[in-house]
Amino acid sequence: MSPRGVAIPDLRERLFAAAERVVARDGAAALTSRAITAEADCGKGVLHAHFAGLDEFVAELVLDRFARSARRAAALEAKVGQDAVAANLQEVVLGLLESLPPAVVGLAMTRPGAALHTREGFEAGAPAFDAIQRAFTVYLEAEQRGGRLPADADAATIALALVGTVHHLLMTRVPGRGEEPQATTRRLLAVLLGSAGR
Repeated sequence: MSPRGVAIPDLRERLFAAAERVVARDGAAALTSRAITAEADCGKGVLHAHFAGLDEFVAELVLDRFARSARRAAALEAKVGQDAVAANLQEVVLGLLESLPPAVVGLAMTRPGAALHTREGFEAGAPAFDAIQRAFTVYLEAEQRGGRLPADADAATIALALVGTVHHLLMTRVPGRGEEPQATTRRLLAVLLGSAGR
């Protein structure tokens, strides 16, 4: 355990990662401040020293993961002209699903205080699905200009369909049950992009 009074490097990420492990292993009901700090191997009071409470912590975790996902989507622009368009998009979509575990996102929706704090964060400009959708659109339009997508392809609608699918999968999928996200996104991209995305 980290000694009392000693600064813990990357404390927020350490606590966030610990919370994700607790939820993945034991379910959302097991997420308590004590379970998080025990998993993170730090003092019991650390979480409350940095967050107003568990609701604020959960909201900040969700906001952090959305910001990470938006950065990952924005990085698509650097892949213009490389690899297959569908493969580039699928890599990011699967990364988004990994960065936003359904149980954690669900926590922020089912805890009223966390839901309010999350909504306030989005209203204050924290990146959310709209930022991810814009990043997809920018990427697709760049691929259009490069001739790798047809000029008449509707980049904005393709981006909307992808983000809608990510949202749907986040809210409904149960890991280990049903079709794997790889198969779902591959089929969706085949429909949206046709042969142009290969």
